[in-house]
Amino acid sequence: MTTTTTTPPPAVPPHPGAPAGPPGRPPRRRRSPLARVLVVLGLVVVLFVGAVVAVVGVAWARAATSTAGAVEFTRPLAVPPLAESRVEDGVRVFELEAREGVADLGAAAPTPTIGLNGDHLGPTLRAARGERVRVDVTNALDETTTLHWHGMHLPPAMDGGPHQMVEPGETWSPTWTIDQPAATLWYHPHLHGQTASQVYRGLAGMFLLDDPAVADGPAADLPHEYGVDDVPVILQDKSFHADGRLDDAASFLSPVGTLGDTVLVNGTPGPYLDVTTERVRLRLLNGSDSRVYDVGLADGGAVQLVGTDGGLLPAPRTVERVRLSPGDRAEVVVTLAPGQRAVLRSFPPELGVNPLFERFSGGDDTFDLLELRATGTLAPSPAVPDALGTDPAGTLDEADAVRTRTFRLSGRSINGRSMDMSRVDEVVTVGETEVWEVTGLDDTPHNFHVHDVQFRVLDVGGEPPTPDLSGWQDTVYVQPGRVTRLLVRFEASEGTTDPSTPYMFHCHLLTHEDQGMMGQLVVVAPGEQAPSRIDVPEGATHPDHDADALPGDGTGPRHLAPDPHGGH
Repeated sequence: MTTTTTTPPPAVPPHPGAPAGPPGRPPRRRRSPLARVLVVLGLVVVLFVGAVVAVVGVAWARAATSTAGAVEFTRPLAVPPLAESRVEDGVRVFELEAREGVADLGAAAPTPTIGLNGDHLGPTLRAARGERVRVDVTNALDETTTLHWHGMHLPPAMDGGPHQMVEPGETWSPTWTIDQPAATLWYHPHLHGQTASQVYRGLAGMFLLDDPAVADGPAADLPHEYGVDDVPVILQDKSFHADGRLDDAASFLSPVGTLGDTVLVNGTPGPYLDVTTERVRLRLLNGSDSRVYDVGLADGGAVQLVGTDGGLLPAPRTVERVRLSPGDRAEVVVTLAPGQRAVLRSFPPELGVNPLFERFSGGDDTFDLLELRATGTLAPSPAVPDALGTDPAGTLDEADAVRTRTFRLSGRSINGRSMDMSRVDEVVTVGETEVWEVTGLDDTPHNFHVHDVQFRVLDVGGEPPTPDLSGWQDTVYVQPGRVTRLLVRFEASEGTTDPSTPYMFHCHLLTHEDQGMMGQLVVVAPGEQAPSRIDVPEGATHPDHDADALPGDGTGPRHLAPDPHGGH
């Protein structure tokens, strides 16, 4: 038997200073400390990006809401009562008290709210053109508030803006003469920095104006019996905590503000309206914080648009949808057949922003709002008249414009400035016609509201206004990157001007407004001077944004000279 022995080769001694390794194996290279750090950082970045993508993905999936076909219409629509009033020395007097309450808003438990003369929302005020009115506003809350008459032409000291604060326990009594056409207006708080919260919790209501001069004209054939065939429809979206409390938290990816997952109509969840006439007039109001609605019938049927913010259109327009940005109003007439059921729906609105912001601004959302239930036998209604109100184009002519002002909306500022209650941004001469060019510079939904005045929309991005913008407006949606041109003329309320008390202009997405997207204007007589700074009520400043980054920068106060070639 032969045994074979293999002798291993002699080991090669390592180079001096080389690390020792197992016999027969090449030495292993160690990573440098920098390489190890880079590997760890790479792993962290991958994990972070993955987490962000997962979070955004989940948020994206949850961002779109649709209640189409899913709402059980089980509650009769609550119709706000007409406010009681009395006449004292020729003045019609209303009383409103802001108070705390608890309301059944369809949550898992009763919801703490605030309201006017009740637990939630307020009564409908109604007055006629030519009447002198006074509203005694008492604050029974434990917080300061104001009450603004949105769409009303009145002196600035009566406007109810941020400067007309009503402290707890106090009563404020603005008095003015109604001097504008019949219209659907509304009232709501305007406390600087707290408007969104107070409206969301329930401080809001309608203010209807009638015009005796046209009571016997064609418009008299419109449905006009309040609560029967002439019905307020206040749209507000809400979210709730599990215990019934309102949840006003905004999505961290939302460029707007609070977007609720439930839409209430006059504070009613899942509402239906029994209709007893062939035609019913719905006075639509977007009373939401940030949501834009595109309202029509779920079956695609047409409605007749008869009015917008400032009153009746010159003639009815047959439309399928009406877009309402926050603060907007519209009046539509719906014709029903006996026994018909029709659902009022908000379809996904075209916001004109990038797909990400579109989704997180409610642009992909659908909501069933209200079911109209026609009875088996309907009382006859007159046909909608062919002629209704005044034509803005016949009242305001662009050829009469003496200057052009530009308003650039971006972030939470207008013309690069955030709200400062002591600063006058614009000085406007009474009776002069101006072109206002409003542009959204960022890819974010905004709109634009001007106090005291109803304006004419000339065009949007060079295109004629759509039917919902063809009448008198005080609020208009601003499509990002497109210039919206307005024709504006301020008249002296009650024959006088007040250069030291301002009106507001602002984005009416309430969270944007609260965060500083607002400016102030004063109206002066020809040759009258206006101060650049004005007094501010104690406690009214909002330190987050009230101070100029650079005092005196921007473009205000602007008392612009007439354009040498007019306003265009």
